[in-house]
Amino acid sequence: MPARDIYHNVVKNALIQEGWIITDDPLHLKWGQKDMYVDLGAKQLLAAEQGNRKIAVEIKSFVSPSEMADLKDAIGGFVMYRAVIQRV
Repeated sequence: MPARDIYHNVVKNALIQEGWIITDDPLHLKWGQKDMYVDLGAKQLLAAEQGNRKIAVEIKSFVSPSEMADLKDAIGGFVMYRAVIQRV
């Protein structure tokens, strides 16, 4: 299980206040033999469409000495998670 970001609970509470239902904390993705964890999975009921809107939320605080390294890691995670979600 991955470590939580320092802003994890703040982001989670903000999503809940905006009407999102937290479905996974963390959201588990499996790709072949590999396990990956996105920080949060959430859904929001859409009354007008009578459906669900789902999101995966990765939380990053950018607190290391190199903001560029943090940005590279965040973008790499986004690209990887998006590719896996699209395939599963």
